[in-house]
Amino acid sequence: MQWYDRIRQVKFLLVIMAIVIAVGSLIISNYLVRDLALGEHQNMEVWAEAMRTLNNADENTDVSLVLKVLNGNNTIPVIVQYKSGEIQSFRNLSIKAHNEADSLREIKRMAENMRSDGRVIRLYLNEGAQDTAEQDYMEICYDDSTMLKRLASYPYIQLGVVLIFVMVAIFALLSSKKAEQNRVWVGLSKETAHQLGTPISSLMAWVEILKENYPQDELIPEMDKDVKRLEMIADRFSKIGSLPEPKEESVNMVLDHVIDYISRRTSNKVSISCHLPESPLEVRMCAPLFEWVIENLCKNAIDAMGGQGCITIEAFEEGGKVVVEVTDTGKGISKNHFQTVFSPGFTTKERGWGLGLSLAKRIVEEYHKGRIFVKWSEQGVGTTFRVELKKY
Repeated sequence: MQWYDRIRQVKFLLVIMAIVIAVGSLIISNYLVRDLALGEHQNMEVWAEAMRTLNNADENTDVSLVLKVLNGNNTIPVIVQYKSGEIQSFRNLSIKAHNEADSLREIKRMAENMRSDGRVIRLYLNEGAQDTAEQDYMEICYDDSTMLKRLASYPYIQLGVVLIFVMVAIFALLSSKKAEQNRVWVGLSKETAHQLGTPISSLMAWVEILKENYPQDELIPEMDKDVKRLEMIADRFSKIGSLPEPKEESVNMVLDHVIDYISRRTSNKVSISCHLPESPLEVRMCAPLFEWVIENLCKNAIDAMGGQGCITIEAFEEGGKVVVEVTDTGKGISKNHFQTVFSPGFTTKERGWGLGLSLAKRIVEEYHKGRIFVKWSEQGVGTTFRVELKKY
């Protein structure tokens, strides 16, 4: 549990660091865009002053510098419009209309949009007029340059590209990690089955010898059951180490085997009740592995109840699926752990390895293409695990 929480904390810190870096990048980019926008506004004020000088110039005025300023604007879109609405001139606009009338309407609409955004500088042409209403003027409407607009959107595009890259990298790492875990699972399972094979064969031979020499001994049949149990465990590991071929099996019979095994190895303080339909539920499965799943759920339930309580196993058909639910009266699971209980290494027991539910999930989802999840849980009341298998 502590190891798993530490891993979650590391992941959380990495996500926080990524968010801080992203936010910092956006803030710096926004400051840069703001400074560039301020610089363009100042350039437009100089351009407007040059326009004012040109309008007030007479035949003796040298307008070479003024014209150089006016013609030097090759990036900022600008529209010069008289008080009457007539367009005096425009520069650096992208006009889509194909005829003069439509172009004029489009330019006026663009000028109105610039004006509504506050991007306008008003120049009075007859500043000596007494009445303000009589003063003639023209308005210089301008917009951000194409470069500034690109810079404003660039951080978001950059973050999008980085996000896609990170997602691809995470997917590749998870796929690689999963493939590595699969190889470890398969190798460990095969090796375990192989190592168990020799002593089990020896024990089976010794049991047969004991049966011949002491045919009346009541303990020898029990020893024989335990040896067969070890043989079945070795068979389970060998099936995990390879791809098992499912076949038509009775869920009723599988659950009966599990209940019989768990009942004989559990104290009288734990009661196990099973509700099965009268007609057997048939489904394609690997029976030894599926028994292992139910056994793990029952053993976890006994641990959660502290060796005292009630386990209820129910099987039924629902929506074309065979469903098995295991309910206990234990200490329950908090909602934020509904998913993490199936993660390798997650355990609430001091000496637990946290592999039981992870193994159950692997058997159900990868070998049987089904689902296993926490259907319901309330702390201090109990938990219900639900297993769903498709009917082929």
